[in-house]
Order: sequence, then C-alpha cells, then structure tokens
Amino acid sequence: MARTEYYDDPNAPKPNALVVAASAVITDDRGRILLQRRRDNDLWALPGGGMEMGDSLPGTAVREVKEETGLDVEITGLVGTYTDPRHVIAYTDGEVRRQFNVCFRARVVGGTLAISEESTELRFVEPGELGELPMHHTQQLRLQHFLENRPAPYLG
Repeated sequence: MARTEYYDDPNAPKPNALVVAASAVITDDRGRILLQRRRDNDLWALPGGGMEMGDSLPGTAVREVKEETGLDVEITGLVGTYTDPRHVIAYTDGEVRRQFNVCFRARVVGGTLAISEESTELRFVEPGELGELPMHHTQQLRLQHFLENRPAPYLG
C-alpha cells in the first residue's frame, strides 16, 4: 500500500482517522542516526508506527523499531511531540490520517539489523549527510530537534 504525505497543502484530502504513533531516534556509538527507506513512499524516515491497544507510547516505539529494523532498543529520552494538523497522510486504501507522533531517543541493546517488509534499506547516517537524503519535512523537523539537544522536549 502506497502513501502520500501532505503538509500545509490546501489540496490535501480531509483526514478520516487520527492515529497515535511513536518513532525513535537511535544512534550508534559514532553518533550516526538509524534511518529506514520506506517501501510505501521511497523516503527516508525514522523507524516508528502506530500504537496498538495493548501498547504504551514508549512500548510502541520499542515494538516498531524491532519490527522494522530487527534491533532491540531501550528508550532513553523524549525528543518531542508532533501533532501539527497541517500534516496529513493519505493511503491508497482510502485512509487519510492525521497523525499524533511522539518521538523518543533510544539506544540499541540487542538484535540484528534486518530489513523488514516496510523498508527497502536501513542505514546509520552521519548527521551532516541528513540533508542529502529524500525525506519528508516532518522527519527533518524531528531530526533537527534531536540534533539541537534541547534541554526540554519539543511540544508541537
């Protein structure tokens, strides 16, 4: 299923769902950031996804990272909350979601890096190379806030 992301676009379809989601910024011992190239839109993104009924938000991030990358992670902090109503995601099955994302900091504690059915590539990226990758504005914003090493999480 393909998806199209819209931001502040008057021609975007109207949302018909609100999805709570979690993502994680995971770094290696060299300070590189783990990104996945998404299969549904061919853009680079942080691992993450929708919360399930039995999940907590940190638990959602841990589960999604495991499903999408094969890595076990531990949550170490909070980057921020991302709830901008101008961000709309349309799927080919008719779902048009407004997403509420909580982005965490995390570190690897186990597992083996492995591509899932949701991605075509996984890679640890140097912070200076992030601008060279095709990525949606909302992902860039989370990474910017992470790299700023803010004393308090972004609330937006």
